[in-house]
Amino acid sequence: MAEATRICARLHECGHTAYFAGGCVRDALLGREPKDFDVATDATPDRVREIFGKRKTLAFGASFGVIGVLPATDSGTGAQPTEVATFRSDGQYSDGRRPDKVHYGDAMHDALRRDFTINGLFFDPAEEKVIDYVGGQADLAARRLRTIGAAEERFHEDKLRMLRAVRFATTLGFELDGETKSQIVARADEISVVSAERIGAEVRRIVSSVFAPRGLELLLQCGLAELILPEMKDADPQKLVDYLGHRETLAFDSSMALIILVVAGRCGHSEITDLERTDLELGALIEQISLRWRLSSEETRRISFGINRWRAITSADEQPWSSVQPMLIDRDIDCAMHVAETVCNAEQLDPAGVQRCRAALRLPPQQLDPVPLVTGQTLQNAGYKPGPQFRRWLLAVRNAQLDGVITTEAEAMEMIATLS
Repeated sequence: MAEATRICARLHECGHTAYFAGGCVRDALLGREPKDFDVATDATPDRVREIFGKRKTLAFGASFGVIGVLPATDSGTGAQPTEVATFRSDGQYSDGRRPDKVHYGDAMHDALRRDFTINGLFFDPAEEKVIDYVGGQADLAARRLRTIGAAEERFHEDKLRMLRAVRFATTLGFELDGETKSQIVARADEISVVSAERIGAEVRRIVSSVFAPRGLELLLQCGLAELILPEMKDADPQKLVDYLGHRETLAFDSSMALIILVVAGRCGHSEITDLERTDLELGALIEQISLRWRLSSEETRRISFGINRWRAITSADEQPWSSVQPMLIDRDIDCAMHVAETVCNAEQLDPAGVQRCRAALRLPPQQLDPVPLVTGQTLQNAGYKPGPQFRRWLLAVRNAQLDGVITTEAEAMEMIATLS
């Protein structure tokens, strides 16, 4: 906030109008901590660079009137530039995503070209007052999400706004205005022109929200769900909503793992005896969704681990410790635990396995993952010739150690002798 205030003050000193704009104003009025502060001004991009200096500015969005202004002093904290955008009005949107041309203008026209009323607010730090040309304050008070102007026009201009509407309504806990919602329903199939990356980014924020069940309901009601995740057409909508409502995490990967499990019919009582999809098909489904939404390799790995290990966690009380322990020291165990806990809660399964794992995860590291009694080097020092058998021997010894069958190196070497 300090940087945005400094920038506005400097622009004002140079004869320009400058306000805080968009999401930061919305969040502050809602009592939420803004993630960042953007500035809107009547100064052109060239003028902004002239005022703050080319060495202190970045022209990363100059074609749309946006300049990044770097902090006045380098504090060494890696502070990000503040976006300073020139007031503008937009031309035609021939590609359904971005304006072909922009025209610089004033604050009122800049507000009118934005998407939703709650995002069209300005704040003047010099006068300490909100500037509202679009009725955004009334909609904030009513907890209502409404387009600026005709919903049909806003969604015709930019198809992504339909998904953004669901995202804002979800993350803020707002209701969609009737006309806004009806236009999304009418135009839902047009979401196909939006890139997979942008769809994936919006979905991440929807399913990671504390209001994710409501977000999923909106996606289903608006006809967007089956377009962004076609596999949902065969799923039970209420089960999808229920599962997100039972989760104890806001992590995207955990939520996506739960959605995929429900879509694939791989959870609940019947799943244990009547798998609807083979593991091969499930793996293909994960890969398909990962490619469609351009998920990172880490996200895909965590989702896969959560899907493939939740059942082992729920039955951990029936398994030897040597079968459970390797799973608990995996880097993605938190995702699998969240999935297992959610399925148990939603399906009212026996929680004993989850409880065993949760208790084990609270153990000191040296107890949860004790140092192996022997290693490959130990065997070589004892005169054994390295080969494929080392892996088999070391695994057998490790399992015996974890299960408490052996407790010393001498016992481990005796066991090796019987295996060799």
